Amino acid sequence: MHCCILKMGFENDVFVGASLINLYSRFRGLDSAYKVFVEMPVRDVGSWNAMISGFCQNGNAAEALDVLNKMKGEGLKMDKVTVSSILPVCAQSNDVVSGLLIHLYVIKHGLEEDVFVSNALINMYSKLGRLQDSQRVFYYMKVKDLVSWNSIIAAYEQNDVPTTALGLFKEMQFVGIRPDLLTVVSLASILGQLSDETVSRSVHGFVMRHEWLEKDVVIGNALVNMYAKLGAMDCASTVFEHLPLRDIISWNTLITGYAQNGLASEAIDAFNKMEQCENIIPNQGTWVSILPAYSHLGALQQGTKIHGRLIKNSLYLDVFVATCLIDMYGKCGWLDDAMSLFYEIPRETSVPWNAIISSLGIHGHGEQALQLFKDMLAEGVNADHITFISLLSACSHSASNRLLEVDSDNVGYYVLLSNMYANVGKWEGVTKVRSLARDRGLSKTPGWSSVVVGSIVEVFYTGNQTHPKCIEIYDELRVLTAKMKSIGYVPDYSFVLQDVEEDEKEQILTSHSERLAIAFGIISTPPGSPIRIFKNLRVCGDCHNATKYISRITERDIVVRDSNRFHHFKDGICSCGDYW
Repeated sequence: MHCCILKMGFENDVFVGASLINLYSRFRGLDSAYKVFVEMPVRDVGSWNAMISGFCQNGNAAEALDVLNKMKGEGLKMDKVTVSSILPVCAQSNDVVSGLLIHLYVIKHGLEEDVFVSNALINMYSKLGRLQDSQRVFYYMKVKDLVSWNSIIAAYEQNDVPTTALGLFKEMQFVGIRPDLLTVVSLASILGQLSDETVSRSVHGFVMRHEWLEKDVVIGNALVNMYAKLGAMDCASTVFEHLPLRDIISWNTLITGYAQNGLASEAIDAFNKMEQCENIIPNQGTWVSILPAYSHLGALQQGTKIHGRLIKNSLYLDVFVATCLIDMYGKCGWLDDAMSLFYEIPRETSVPWNAIISSLGIHGHGEQALQLFKDMLAEGVNADHITFISLLSACSHSASNRLLEVDSDNVGYYVLLSNMYANVGKWEGVTKVRSLARDRGLSKTPGWSSVVVGSIVEVFYTGNQTHPKCIEIYDELRVLTAKMKSIGYVPDYSFVLQDVEEDEKEQILTSHSERLAIAFGIISTPPGSPIRIFKNLRVCGDCHNATKYISRITERDIVVRDSNRFHHFKDGICSCGDYW
């Protein structure tokens, strides 16, 4: 095509040149596209837009910004197409300042009324985590199309604010905007985050009625992910098996679903089936999904084979893949290999540091873990809450001295430090830390658990005494506790972080929110039916142990999704293998 253009003498036409740039860019021929751009004797705004868009579409953020600066240098002004093309680059490069300056330009030149520009601004701010700015742009739009609604809903969904996202979806329906495939993709993720199984099935039915599974693999992947987040892996597997087309994301989603639900053997089986598909090539997401499954089972031999494959394609240097390898070697006791790999990979973020500190903590190497923490700070890497959780397990006292220095306004750090003092019986320390938190106006997030019975979601807070079936719930718990003790259950009072007598400690454990929810589920559903619990915080060790006994006594499957992972309890055993 390019040769024909040259023979016919059309190479100097600005419209033909811009079209050639678009053509080469779509086929990732950016060198050829840029050569056409540079050799154009005359370049209008459309030509510059084509080149900027070409770099943007191929993930070349720096080059796109460089072309934009040259465009400005030649005295050309950005139009709505330029702005819509360059804003995703600001998000991709995490360049907040450039994004704000472009937004200011938009306002000065009256481009904010263009729906495409506003939609691009919403997307940029959401990817930068600036939800209030996304909401502000959306609020001031005079005209909102379906893309606008999809953008703001996805903004809240991708930033883990599902309740607001769901509210916006309902508002969209109220104003008469019909959802499309992309709306439903976001909605599926929202419902998975909210653990709303009833509405999730309605969404699945909506997709089937519109025959969208046949139209786009993305919606099928979203449904698999939705059911995986709900802990309903049978449903996730059924949807997967009925997908007319499966790409690598489909397989990664299924494998991740199994792994996150503690079904490591099933994850490995799915991976082995994927390996038999000639047209499916594993990528970074695949290795990050399957390595934790090998780690969970302690299958070091299979894990080292994966490591060998990763060395051949250099993917083992990817920070997320390498972190999974470090975690695997650490949990399997091969600390030398974990340390050796740690020093081979980039260490600019806290992710690999957390993995190696956690590995050392598991095996009781507190001093070495503390030294690594000091090295981490010396290299300019910021510690996060996961760093301190790992460090506290390795060497509680030394970590506590630095805990509140990192972020004195983070209530989670006060809770960690208070719990640490409580675990060793230092109640004066508990009182002091709680007093410090109160003085700063900080309050702990209350623990709650929910259970779905029929179409009703029941929410229980620890020590709840106001539920209409309060008497029946506590009666059921007393019966269960007696049966549990008869077959070996012993309450673990170390999880009662209050200075009270032992009889009160048992009462406190019994009234934890997850136990109230489980007891309500038992008295409100037919014998033998499964119970699904959602908990906003991490399940405590005693409740985890008690739930194993309850699943055995009641002969029920109990699924608990806490802030850390899924726990599938059946016949007195948990899918996590008592490691979470």
